Amino acid sequence: MTTVLITGASGMLGRDLTDLCSDLDVRPRSRTQLDITDVSQVQDAVAGVDVVVNCAAYTKVDQAEQDIDEATAANAVGPRVLATACKDSGARLIHLSTDYVFRGDATTPYPENSPRDPVSVYGASKAAGEEAVLATYPEGSVIIRTAWLYGEHGPSFPRTMLNASATRDTLNVVDDQVGQPTWTRDLARQIRLVIDHDIRSGVFHGTNAGQTSWWNFAKTIFDTAGLDPDRILPTTSAEFVRPAPRPAWSVLGHAAWAAVGLPAMRSWEEAFAEAYPECFSDIVGGQ
Repeated sequence: MTTVLITGASGMLGRDLTDLCSDLDVRPRSRTQLDITDVSQVQDAVAGVDVVVNCAAYTKVDQAEQDIDEATAANAVGPRVLATACKDSGARLIHLSTDYVFRGDATTPYPENSPRDPVSVYGASKAAGEEAVLATYPEGSVIIRTAWLYGEHGPSFPRTMLNASATRDTLNVVDDQVGQPTWTRDLARQIRLVIDHDIRSGVFHGTNAGQTSWWNFAKTIFDTAGLDPDRILPTTSAEFVRPAPRPAWSVLGHAAWAAVGLPAMRSWEEAFAEAYPECFSDIVGGQ
């Protein structure tokens, strides 16, 4: 039976992936159970494992602008430690990354081989993590970039919108940031395909297909919940200045999946239609 170590297993994706791998010898480890920057801890955890899926990350995008060392440790040093341990043991590594490794000023979907060009500390730390993994263990590492995640476990954009609907008549949402809302359950299924089909190397984009703006996604959330979508008002990123810049364009291409004989992920609309009753229908304001 395949043995799978999942780091960052208490997070939104980690929990879905743990559930989806329940028929395997799955070993979920939260951040408190495994410090991926600790060489000794990582070597012990990886010993005897067939596949390591690294869902651990520092994800506080704005706070990273100040916590540079902490973000770099989790997102760059940790992946290098994992890659080294996997190389030494022969385990495969599946490392999760992000659209933030790109500048975000494109107008067509980013191919998997697009040059990294981050504009935030968070993005730079994740780009450094990719580079460390590929430099350390290119023959045994898969990188999967994802974006705009939501799911049943933990905070997410749909949950925020639905909770806010109970106390606010209207909500202002930016319409000049475009991306691909991605259900963590769908991403977990894609990772399971990589595990089952023995994919050993390459860079892939793990996002639901299509594209939309945050504003249109919010309107879709309200419409699905039986709320008035006209309560969602469009605004611009200039009205919501944050410490870290957000990519205006987070649409990722999916050509690499076909090259290894695997299907790309389904449309974001289809995924959200299925995800809503499972994840969000019990939220106040979302009845």
